[in-house]
Amino acid sequence: MSDPTDRVADDELHAFVDAQLDPTRLPVVLAWLQAHPDAAARVLQWQAQRVQLRQLARAIDPGETPAALTEVVTRAATARRRRLLWQQAAAVVLLVATAAAGGRYWGRIAPADVPAAVAAPPAFVRDAVLAHAIFVPEKRHPVEVAASDEAHLVQWLSRRLDSPLKVPSLAAHGYRLLGGRLLPGEGTPRAQFMYENAQGSRVTLYVAVFAPGQAPETGAFRSVRVGGEESFYWVDARFGYALSGDARGPDMQALARAVYAQLER
Repeated sequence: MSDPTDRVADDELHAFVDAQLDPTRLPVVLAWLQAHPDAAARVLQWQAQRVQLRQLARAIDPGETPAALTEVVTRAATARRRRLLWQQAAAVVLLVATAAAGGRYWGRIAPADVPAAVAAPPAFVRDAVLAHAIFVPEKRHPVEVAASDEAHLVQWLSRRLDSPLKVPSLAAHGYRLLGGRLLPGEGTPRAQFMYENAQGSRVTLYVAVFAPGQAPETGAFRSVRVGGEESFYWVDARFGYALSGDARGPDMQALARAVYAQLER
């Protein structure tokens, strides 16, 4: 794998935002964004603009598609499906190749490590990893609403995501809640909660709420590792969760299970 400090071109960053990036380049781009917070913030702005443009486009009625274009569109859609199949296959090869370096998969509620089918992470996980890389280094403004106003924080984010949210406690693992923030997402806003321990290590919980029938299927705890950071993710009904933190420090698997158990209750 390339050195994460190598320059990543803007063309690749745009492809990352548009979900068109070559899967073999994804770990390099994510590692580079972690090492360059300014570029990561710029990418997050692009992502927000992309979401706004998609929402605007959905609000515009383009009228009936001309009959002469129907065949062209059909051929293009078929070709795109073929390209996606090849991209998915490449992503699986990438994940298998990196499993020995830290990619781990666990059964949803099994007490011991259980291998699960390898699959490319859903798009919300990519957004969670990016948001973690952007805001964890922040010293003065890591969150929008502090934990001292937790009741307002939960009420505000629940209203914006149009679903009741819960904030798990990680005090038993030595982490206190710093607060949270609202983030852009595909179709719906997203929420991020941040925790910190006495050593200054931070973890973030990213929450996505999907429209009915739009939630990705994972069915198990899974993890992805980018550089020194690891993200555990899972989907429960309409909710998608990703817990990200320093893979070299706390036991991220134990933290993820603690979060899952509290959310289930």
